[in-house]
Amino acid sequence: MSLIRNYRVIYSTFFIGLMCAIFPLPIILNAFRPDWMILVIFYWVLALPHRVSIVHAFILGLLQDLLLGSTLGMHALVFSIVAYAVSINYQRIRRFTLVQTTLLVGMFIVISKLSLYMIASSIQHIVLHRDYFWSIFTSMLIWPWFFLFMRFVRIHFKVA
Repeated sequence: MSLIRNYRVIYSTFFIGLMCAIFPLPIILNAFRPDWMILVIFYWVLALPHRVSIVHAFILGLLQDLLLGSTLGMHALVFSIVAYAVSINYQRIRRFTLVQTTLLVGMFIVISKLSLYMIASSIQHIVLHRDYFWSIFTSMLIWPWFFLFMRFVRIHFKVA
């Protein structure tokens, strides 16, 4: 019973993250949309690497590709790389301060944004706009509160 409740909470946050990724925003604010799925994946792989793995990140990436209408596998590849990097270093990352993890999240989002751009530009001709990178700053700004909220959710629902 406890295992089912654990996965119900984790999958609920995955669902909410996917909904936040596709929630319509005004054109002006769309450039500032945080990378919710990277934040969710980063948190759960860091908190529970034995429960949330690279397979979860890959499936979430495929779902986000389907929801956004992007090339199938782009986000799956990037999310898998982020999950792999966090899962092999989770013990070291857990000892970081909140400021250090915020900078690390920013680094992962920069790498993911550049990777997504390179993959998309290899398939079709696209122009890199400077507004493309605003979501890095908003994700870094949100991360400390997101981390504390997710920790509260994990402790409140006794997810282990």
